[in-house]
Amino acid sequence: MSDADSPAQFLIVMGVSGSGKTTLAEGIANAMGWLYAEGDDFHSQANVDKMASGVPLTDEDRWPWLHAIGTWIDEHERDGRSAVVTCSALKRTYRDLLREGRDNVRFVYLDVPQKVLEERLAKRTGHYMPPSLLPSQLEALEPLQPDEAGVVVHAHQTPEASLAQALELLGLTPKN
Repeated sequence: MSDADSPAQFLIVMGVSGSGKTTLAEGIANAMGWLYAEGDDFHSQANVDKMASGVPLTDEDRWPWLHAIGTWIDEHERDGRSAVVTCSALKRTYRDLLREGRDNVRFVYLDVPQKVLEERLAKRTGHYMPPSLLPSQLEALEPLQPDEAGVVVHAHQTPEASLAQALELLGLTPKN
């Protein structure tokens, strides 16, 4: 069966701020020749402003964002194009919404020790999400459960090692 005959696959790279979602998602997309989207780009300006001011988002803030990501997945599924998107997907209910009616969605949960996250966020520049929101994200985080489609990557290693681990766990062979 050729890739053109295979159903589209969708990976949602999830985790808290500073876990390396963008780096890993871009790496997978490049290795596989898939589309890539940055989940942050689906946030409303009100959400961005709220986070930038140091106020955590509520579930009510997140639902439209999650629906927008789901719609993006649906559009590319209709085109038969596999893709990777980042999304914190902190709670099981968020992941359930993203999976609803989408059997071809898998999650890649980036598990990183808090100390490493704090170090990364302290060095990060040019992002609206302040390091002060990390505790609220860790408090809200419900790690990927064994009955959820996906894998856990221990992303405190180098980006290259995390990518190799993710591809192996997902059973994906890079195209390039």
